[in-house]
Amino acid sequence: MRRHPTTGSSAGPGMAAAAATEGVPATQREETARDDAAVETAEEAKEPAEADITELCRDMFSKMATYLTGELTATSEDYKLLENMNKLTSLKYLEMKDIAINISRNLKDLNQKYAGLQPYLDQINVIEEQVAALEQAAYKLDAYSKKLEAKYKKLEKR
Repeated sequence: MRRHPTTGSSAGPGMAAAAATEGVPATQREETARDDAAVETAEEAKEPAEADITELCRDMFSKMATYLTGELTATSEDYKLLENMNKLTSLKYLEMKDIAINISRNLKDLNQKYAGLQPYLDQINVIEEQVAALEQAAYKLDAYSKKLEAKYKKLEKR
């Protein structure tokens, strides 16, 4: 014998509802009857046929496989792109390394040549200082000769 879950009665759901609504006004009984009918309708909902469920599952799994294949393909393509970018970057760094090595070698050569020219540059600086001193002496000699000339002309006039 089956018992009703709400009332605990062994009577069917329709009888339990009728017994429970004996002291309830008529309008409330009608609403309760409508609610019970809606609940019964919901319980009577039919499940799709087994073949439909199988076909829907196959379709779902097929679409899911297509989606996942697309996602994995996109991820794989992203990794291939990153790999190519890393290879190109590595090649660029190798080129830059070669350029830096050449610059370093050329700088060392220039420093060696400058070191070889340094004694001559020192001699040029010494000569330049001597020329400046000689020029100052020439200006002093010129000024002295002008004074001497002025004195001579003064003496000559007397």
